[in-house]
Amino acid sequence: MKNLILVRHGKSSWEYSVNDKDRPLKQRGINDGHLVAGSLKKNDVNIDAIFSSPANRALHTCMIFLRHLKFPYSQFEITNELYDFSGEYVLQYLKSLNDKLETVMIFGHNHAFTHLANSLGSVYINNVPTSGLVHLTFDVNSWSAIEKGITSNTIFPKHLK
Repeated sequence: MKNLILVRHGKSSWEYSVNDKDRPLKQRGINDGHLVAGSLKKNDVNIDAIFSSPANRALHTCMIFLRHLKFPYSQFEITNELYDFSGEYVLQYLKSLNDKLETVMIFGHNHAFTHLANSLGSVYINNVPTSGLVHLTFDVNSWSAIEKGITSNTIFPKHLK
């Protein structure tokens, strides 16, 4: 059984004249990240590895989760393949993961994450919101074999307020 937890980065700011990768989170993005991470922590999910896009907004969201989950930094990795908006590179990355990993959490971007949630999951999601989490499960033993799975959980900030 493979478990994939997708987390879209928190609400980012457009008020600074910076490169897309450097855009920071707005205060709302920080607050929503704490809400969703706190909710996930209550589910007591055992996560084997966490990967993040190198974009500042995704990385900051990831750091919020790492602290809430008390996840070891040695099992966290930044990967350029998650700085993807179509989902093509993200899916290639997922299919190449080490099969020793059972539960993986990734931090990245839309439209990639909404596309993956819908193409791999069992529930249609119109839009994975900022700081939104989608947990997918796959009845396979290898990441290379993931196709259609089950949407086992969603945690969206608006449901926690």
